Amino acid sequence: MVGPVVGAGRGRRERVARWVGWHALVAVAGGALFFAFPPHGLWWTAIPAFAALWTALRGVRARRAFGLGLTFGLAFFLPHLLWLNDFLGREYGVGPWLLLCAVMGLYSAAACAFVPLVSRLPAAPVWGALLFVLQETLRGLAPFNGFPWGRVAFGQVDGPFLALAALGGAPLVSVAVVVTGFGLASLATAPRRLGHAWVVVPLVAALATAPLVGTAAQEGERKIAVIQGNAPDIGLGLLYARDTLRANHLGAAAELADRVRSGELPEPDLVVWPESSVSVGADDPGVDLAVRELGVPNLVGAVRRVDGKQQNAIVDWDPVDGPGEVYAKQELVPFAEHIPVRDLARIITPFADTPDMDAGGEPGLFDVAGTRIGLGICYELAYDYVLRESAALGAQLIVAPTNNAWYGPGEMTYQQLGMARLRAVEHGRAVVVAAISGVSAVVRPDGTVAESTGMFTEDLMVADVPLRSSVTVATRIGGVLGGLFTIAALGAIAAGAWLSRRERKAAVERVDEPVPTP
Repeated sequence: MVGPVVGAGRGRRERVARWVGWHALVAVAGGALFFAFPPHGLWWTAIPAFAALWTALRGVRARRAFGLGLTFGLAFFLPHLLWLNDFLGREYGVGPWLLLCAVMGLYSAAACAFVPLVSRLPAAPVWGALLFVLQETLRGLAPFNGFPWGRVAFGQVDGPFLALAALGGAPLVSVAVVVTGFGLASLATAPRRLGHAWVVVPLVAALATAPLVGTAAQEGERKIAVIQGNAPDIGLGLLYARDTLRANHLGAAAELADRVRSGELPEPDLVVWPESSVSVGADDPGVDLAVRELGVPNLVGAVRRVDGKQQNAIVDWDPVDGPGEVYAKQELVPFAEHIPVRDLARIITPFADTPDMDAGGEPGLFDVAGTRIGLGICYELAYDYVLRESAALGAQLIVAPTNNAWYGPGEMTYQQLGMARLRAVEHGRAVVVAAISGVSAVVRPDGTVAESTGMFTEDLMVADVPLRSSVTVATRIGGVLGGLFTIAALGAIAAGAWLSRRERKAAVERVDEPVPTP
């Protein structure tokens, strides 16, 4: 009996080795996808990453596909979200980071688990890509309003696929990248099938679209100033540094006024303050004085307390009339600005016992300084609808105050700047990012960065920003296209399940057929 036992042991070792090898491959692929994102900017690594994932998923059952997808997701999200430890890790350890990465990885795993079904369909890589984008859509919705960070499109701001954002926003860019990677892997296994020539369509479409991405000013320019008052790099300590943030930004506003009066800086048409740079009530004498000294309209990013409620807001502050129109952040950060499950929150966040902020319900659009300005605050850059609504209502430029000082000098602020760059192309608008501790930036309508500041430093920035009025295809149909992608992905799952049942039924019928008598 020695022979069979030895053979069984060798077979088990070979299966384990294959399991380890495939999981190692997709782990490397997930790591390669991480390097596509800012600040690394190696956009092209996403293509071999998805090619490797498709290769690993080829011919496997749903259970194994789930495991491979989980490995891929974890290998990507663990480094991509490492900055969360600069925020919570000093007091809460690595638990919140690991928990969030695990939840995000489960979405990737679920998408991959359905790949064996859709791989039965013609043009299987297309349906596989739609599955991947479906999971991006779902994790941007649930749980607790979702977490859209790490969408494939946000890693393409330095590559040619970015141009497709003007046609279909983030969903189209993600589909194009994943289709290309999956398609190349499929082509490698069947190089003689002419039908696989469609794999080059996404890149050709992107290259053809790039010259159509407009950058020229259509409605003149505005001279926009950004004040970056800076914040100490103390993570959760910022909870108790409100007075410091206020003093820093009032000081930066005063410095801007002095330098404009001296002629060192040109007089701006509009001044933008970062998110939550000051805390204010219905009025604020200190901010009011700073705005009067500047003598032009200001968009003040503030924690606003009125009638017992607290909002993360942008206030249109006029040098003569004082505070006016207010935009309140619509997409609040779960477990920070709103607490969905307080018993769980006590384990992972210091905000568990703080009252929820009051979320806004209206699109961000101000008429100020002779300009229609679209607004989105920090986290809202990750959500498609926020700036699409503003652009559709006629915004000529986009202003995005943010506060990333919580997250230290890591990659988070660059990842978010990448989102701003995609939104600029998606809506054909310049985007002005005002960050408390950097990186503040002026992004051109083609997604390139015209000017930017450093991190954790006080700085001022004055730039001429083009105003545009033409409406991109993505602004018009972006939401519809995302819905169609979702319907198509669900339809592919249904079609694959139907084919699978039919194949099993046919197999059973063949087994039950009587054997003919000779």
